[in-house]
Amino acid sequence: MPESSGAHDTGDDAERAGRSPLIAEDVLLVLFQPASGTIAGENTLYYVLGGAVLTELALRGHVTVRGSLVRAGAEAPTDELLRSAWDYVDRKPRGVHTVLAAIGPRLRAPLLDRLVRYGDIEREDRRALGFVPLTVLRAGRSGRHEEVFERVRSVLVDRAEPTRHVAAVTALVSASGTLPHLDGRIPWNSAVVGRAMELERGDWGAGAAAAAVVSANAAVVVNAMLASGVLSR
Repeated sequence: MPESSGAHDTGDDAERAGRSPLIAEDVLLVLFQPASGTIAGENTLYYVLGGAVLTELALRGHVTVRGSLVRAGAEAPTDELLRSAWDYVDRKPRGVHTVLAAIGPRLRAPLLDRLVRYGDIEREDRRALGFVPLTVLRAGRSGRHEEVFERVRSVLVDRAEPTRHVAAVTALVSASGTLPHLDGRIPWNSAVVGRAMELERGDWGAGAAAAAVVSANAAVVVNAMLASGVLSR
């Protein structure tokens, strides 16, 4: 019987305890649906994950987004996924859509590998009918899927004031158009739609945004994704 690749050793546990998950990691985690073992919005996932990475770079001050143009900041990020995207922008200023199309398609696999490594998702490779490769995904033992989902639900339904990280995750998941299909605990009504639109615009609340330009940069990314017509509410 094949061994699950969802297991992780004590070294990974220690690393996980001291790490700060990327926005893109938590976006993918929220889009993961444990009941079916699938990831919602696969057809536009590269755009959503690319937007998550670009938003993270903006929030951390590694890039600035003005209008539809992305410029690299002076300091390169240390995270390898963020660094790869920063390197692309550092060569010359580029349009938001160009950046998303360039960096997005390469993100799903390494981000899923991270979630598996830290026990947030479990992955098992099987063979259907004895020879057809099949990958099965399940919620991991870390409990982070439920934890992150509940934070998103609280922001949308209870109007809790989010951190910048949770606000960005929620805005990106909302922009992906998948919220109505994720979980019945987030009712798709006018109040939730209105709250989601606030977050997409960068209206994250006084505690969430230390400076207006921070949320504005991230909001430009999300709204550019919506304006492209690739994503929709």
